[in-house]
Amino acid sequence: MKKTSAIDGAYRYFIESLICPEDPCLYLSPVPKGKKHGGELVPSNADFSSSVSVRIARQWARRLASELTVSSGKRGGQQVGRAFERIVARFVDQSFSALKAARPGVWKLYGLNEVPDISHFCQYAHLGELERVLGDNRELKASLGGGHIIKPDIILSRSPYPDDELEALTGTAVSEGAKRAILRQDCNPKEILHAGISVKWTIRSDRAQNARSEALNLIRNRKDRMPHIVVVTAEPAPGRIGSLALGTGDIDCVYHIALDALLEAVESVDAGDAYDHLRMMVDGRRLKDIRDLPYDLIV
Repeated sequence: MKKTSAIDGAYRYFIESLICPEDPCLYLSPVPKGKKHGGELVPSNADFSSSVSVRIARQWARRLASELTVSSGKRGGQQVGRAFERIVARFVDQSFSALKAARPGVWKLYGLNEVPDISHFCQYAHLGELERVLGDNRELKASLGGGHIIKPDIILSRSPYPDDELEALTGTAVSEGAKRAILRQDCNPKEILHAGISVKWTIRSDRAQNARSEALNLIRNRKDRMPHIVVVTAEPAPGRIGSLALGTGDIDCVYHIALDALLEAVESVDAGDAYDHLRMMVDGRRLKDIRDLPYDLIV
């Protein structure tokens, strides 16, 4: 008998939550009169001002759900964004938990309104002290600048082990010379930041820049190992996805919430080289489906 996938089960619930009539992220709303496509119903992740975005979003939404809630107007961006963060956090929690046997440890997921200061984690503990020093010295703050404390929308952390648990798990004694290993609780009492997840319902130029800035801050301000740095999005336009996905060095990968449906949608509309552009990102391992994310986080 073929085994059922816990990841697929979590994903089905994820999609159901996105289109839930009581609090939908993905819904249909009319474009304001006087604007392009005025009066037409378009999906909530489409950019009204872009015909390509509207056409792709329509085809994509049809592949996700046979029927979507119709709203009298578009919900506020922050309202949708916060709801999307909660839904993504729940999916990551459920799907990663299903794979924990492949990566034993004490893991914790921080989601909306729960993410502590970045200095809570061992790689960035020094930033808390830096912020305190800068706060007490205006002249120094003016010279060095502030804003060093940054935090992703969702964080996955791992707790260090007490030596007795580490020895029981590995079957060997802890090395007396390993005096600075962050996996040892005796050396490091703070949680280890394993992954930082930036959640963007859509990607506009300012949001793309914000995500890159967050990633670069995590890279440049850390001590010790670098966490996974990823972006999750529902953006329908390949060009805008490419503004984050293309290139290497700052973001591990961009994860789309329904990549197969997006590939089919883009191929079905006349959007110039958009399909080839999308395919290039997928083949180049710069764009994946959100169901790939828990497996990649296990690494």
